[in-house]
Amino acid sequence: MTKEFDLGRLLAERGAERYDLHARHLNHQLPRMLHTIGFDKVYERAEGAYFWDAEGNEYLDMLAGFGVMGLGRHHPVVRKALHDVLDASLADLTRFDCQPLPGLLAEQLLRHSPHLDRVFFGNSGTEAVETALKFARYATGRPRVLYCAHAFHGLTTGSLSVNGESGFRDGFAPLLPDTAVPLGDLDALRAELKHGDVAALIVEPIQGKGVHATPPGYLRAAQELLHRHKALLIADEVQTGLGRTGDFYAYQHEEGVEPDLVCVAKALSGGYVPVGATLGKDWIFKKVYSSMDRVLVHSASFGSNAQAMAAGLAVLSVMEDEKVVDNARVTGELLRSRLAALVDRYELLSEVRGRGLMVGIEFGRPKSLKLRGRWSMLQAARKGLFAQMVVVPLLQKHRILTQVSGDHLEVIKLIPPLTVGEREVDRFVEAFTAVMDEAHSGGGLMWDFGRTLVKQAVAGR
Repeated sequence: MTKEFDLGRLLAERGAERYDLHARHLNHQLPRMLHTIGFDKVYERAEGAYFWDAEGNEYLDMLAGFGVMGLGRHHPVVRKALHDVLDASLADLTRFDCQPLPGLLAEQLLRHSPHLDRVFFGNSGTEAVETALKFARYATGRPRVLYCAHAFHGLTTGSLSVNGESGFRDGFAPLLPDTAVPLGDLDALRAELKHGDVAALIVEPIQGKGVHATPPGYLRAAQELLHRHKALLIADEVQTGLGRTGDFYAYQHEEGVEPDLVCVAKALSGGYVPVGATLGKDWIFKKVYSSMDRVLVHSASFGSNAQAMAAGLAVLSVMEDEKVVDNARVTGELLRSRLAALVDRYELLSEVRGRGLMVGIEFGRPKSLKLRGRWSMLQAARKGLFAQMVVVPLLQKHRILTQVSGDHLEVIKLIPPLTVGEREVDRFVEAFTAVMDEAHSGGGLMWDFGRTLVKQAVAGR
C-alpha cells in the first residue's frame, strides 16, 4: 500500500531546517552569503508584492524574483488556471499529438508581435536564448553571434558565450566563437559585420546589469546594418518583456524596430511554472524545420506542457484586463521621478535611470572630505560595497527587498511586480530617503556594517 504523502506535514516538520539543508545538499555558498549580509530571513507566506515572516511582519518585494513575479505572487487568476488545468486531466506531453494550449498561447503572444510569425516554447530564459542562437546560425549559415559588453543572456554554455561578464565566463572555456561589441557602438558593429561571418547581434534593449538602455536610434540603425549584411537582430526580452518597461516589449520604445527573433520568459510563467518562448519570423522557422526528417531537430522535453501554457495564457489575460502595461508605465515614471529628485539632495547619489518599472539607482564618489574618505575605503576593498550597504538596511530596518544590480557595481536595481502602485512608491521612497540620510550623517550602524563588509572582502581575496 502506498504511503500517504503529506506536504503540509513535511514542511511543518522539516521547514525550520531550510538553511541547513541548503548548506548540506545544494549550493553551500548561498546560505553562507545570506547569513553574512543578514538576509537569512524565514518568509512564511506571500501575496502580491508582499512577504510575511513568522511574526507577521510585512516585507515589500522590489525584486519580484529577478522579474519572474510580474503579476506579484499567487495571482488568483493564474492560480485558478493552474487548478483548472490539473483538474482537466489532459493527455499532456504525448509527444505525438497537437494539444490546443500551445497554439493558443502562441497566438496570443504573436498578437503583441505582429511582425513575427511562429513560437518555440522551452522552459527558461536561457533556453529561449539558446534557441535563438541555434536558429540564427542555421538560418544564416554563419557561425558567429555578436553581443554587447556587460550583457547577461543566461548561464548555459551557448548563452554564456554571449554573456558580457567575465565573472560568469571564467573557468568555463572553451565557449562558442562569439564577439562582444560596446553597447550603442555602431562603428564596432559595422567593423565586425564586414568579416561576413556574423549570424546575428543579440541585445537587451535595457541591460539588466546596471540598467543601461540602448541609445536612442541604436536598435533601428543596428537592424538596418545587420540586414544589409544578411544578419539577424535578436532581442532578449527575458527581463524587459511583457510590460516591464511600460510597453509590451522594450524594443517597441523605438519606432521601426522589428527584431527577427525575440526571447521572452520570466513573467510569462506567472511565477509558477518555468517557461521560455522564442518568437521568430516564418522563414527562419521554415529553414530550421525544413522537412519531416527535421521535425525534432530542436525540441524540449517539457516544452509546451499544459501547466506552463495555462499559466502563460492566464498571465496575458490578466495583463490586458488589469491594464498592467499602463500601470508599469505610470507607476514607473512616478517612482523614477521621485527618486531622481533626490540626486541634488544627496552627494552619494549619482543617477537614477531606467524605464517603466525597471529602475537603476547609481551611487558615486561624494564631494565632502569625510564621506569621500569612507567611500574610498569601501572602493579599495571591493567596488559595490556601498550599494550593498544600502540594500541591507532597506531590508533590516524597513523590510524592503532589493538587489545590487551586478557584481562590482554601485547600482541598485528595482524590478518590483508590475502591479505595484503609489502606496509602494511612497513606502520605498520614504525608506530610501531614511537610508540616505543615515549614510550622509557619517555614523551609525550603516557604516559599522560597511567596515564588516570591507573585512570580509579583504579576507576573501
